[in-house]
Amino acid sequence: MIYIENIFVCLAIPLALCILFIGGRTRIFMLFMMAGMSVCMLSAYVNSFFMGHYGVSATVAVVEITPVCEEVMKLLPLLFYVLIFEPKVRDLPEAAVALAVGFATFENVCYLTENGAENLMFLLIRGLSAGALHILCGILIGFGLSYVFRRRWLAFTGTVGLLGACIVFHATYNLLISGDGAWRTAGYLFPSVLIGLLFAGKLLLPRFKIMFA
Repeated sequence: MIYIENIFVCLAIPLALCILFIGGRTRIFMLFMMAGMSVCMLSAYVNSFFMGHYGVSATVAVVEITPVCEEVMKLLPLLFYVLIFEPKVRDLPEAAVALAVGFATFENVCYLTENGAENLMFLLIRGLSAGALHILCGILIGFGLSYVFRRRWLAFTGTVGLLGACIVFHATYNLLISGDGAWRTAGYLFPSVLIGLLFAGKLLLPRFKIMFA
């Protein structure tokens, strides 16, 4: 049995201390990393609650419950940031990616604590799959929100659509890695492959003068 609250305190204290001495966008990045770790910890309780409430197996839970709970909970801090502090829309991708980094980091630390760190290859695969999945969803939701909130008429439906896309990606990943053989391999690869394609698109878009504003 692992005590995720103790792990959270151990990781969060250094981040909280460094926030006292930094400012600007770096502070925002660190705050959202802490928010991501907090969301990861809380989502473990929420997932367990719904799993027990509906009486489903672990396999069903990771496909039908976990993607919805985790992606909704990751979206809430971003919406709070947008609606209360009204930041510049260009700052949203950094905040969303920072939150995803915090979530993925805390999830991986808890996994290491429970399962050990002796198998480097498996941990590398996990970092390139499960870790990359959260980064992928952070990229999608961050850049997506920065686009839809430039057009207020699109804000609500656009946000719902982005949330749905992230849930589908998350559920697809969980479903693929629950299989065997080529399906599991595809599940391990597709988050990193999509991130690579998005990065290539980011490099190519300015070359073709495609504007988002």
